[in-house]
Amino acid sequence: MSLIPAPISRFFHRLASPPHFYAFADKLMPWLTAIFILLVGGGLYGGLFLAPQDYQQGDSYRIIYIHVPAAWMSLFIYVLMAVAGAIGLIWRIKLAEVVLVSSAPIGASFTFIALVTGSLWGKPMWGTWWVWDARLTSELILLFLYLGVISLYGAIEDRRAASRAVSILALVGVINIPIIHYSVEWWNTLHQGPTVSKMDKPSIHVSMLVPLLLMAIAFKVYYVIALLQGAKVELLRREQNTQWVKKMLEN
Repeated sequence: MSLIPAPISRFFHRLASPPHFYAFADKLMPWLTAIFILLVGGGLYGGLFLAPQDYQQGDSYRIIYIHVPAAWMSLFIYVLMAVAGAIGLIWRIKLAEVVLVSSAPIGASFTFIALVTGSLWGKPMWGTWWVWDARLTSELILLFLYLGVISLYGAIEDRRAASRAVSILALVGVINIPIIHYSVEWWNTLHQGPTVSKMDKPSIHVSMLVPLLLMAIAFKVYYVIALLQGAKVELLRREQNTQWVKKMLEN
């Protein structure tokens, strides 16, 4: 007997169907866009205007409201890609392959933003734009992994073979994620340790934490928006000769 209730099971089964996924994405888009605007507006206003100055860094710390959520998303998206790759390899679910391929450019963008904002933050803090720090270097490797997935998928004409290849690459590359996460604990690095999740001092003040969490949620909502849009394009490319696409284009 399945542990998943029948209505939920039927919903996810239908969602795995390309035409149903396409229609579902269209219905979600206005709601997700409105939620994103509210969250990013509240997060930026709270972070830039309501949060107090840091006693050591002054106003320069405010870049964390972009840098930290982008860094979190760079890890989150790659893990999601690896999970989607495993699902695609094991169960041959087409939508999982689409999620993997569509997520790669978004993850690469977040990783690039994290690296650039980290350099901008590092200049006043460390006196240099870049150091070959364990956290920074492993994050740079993550960017190359994202670019590798994008390049590999584009280099193979057979979409099914390309999907299998990038799924394997995503699964192999996921070993870099714990290295990034624990690098500040495993090695003596310039990068500061965690201040959001730790319970002891020093930890981030709640007036600074709330806008940061709002921005983190906003970035996740943006990812869903970008993923749905990218997945719709990828589905149309793959399914261009099917009846449901032809019928939609006729309407």
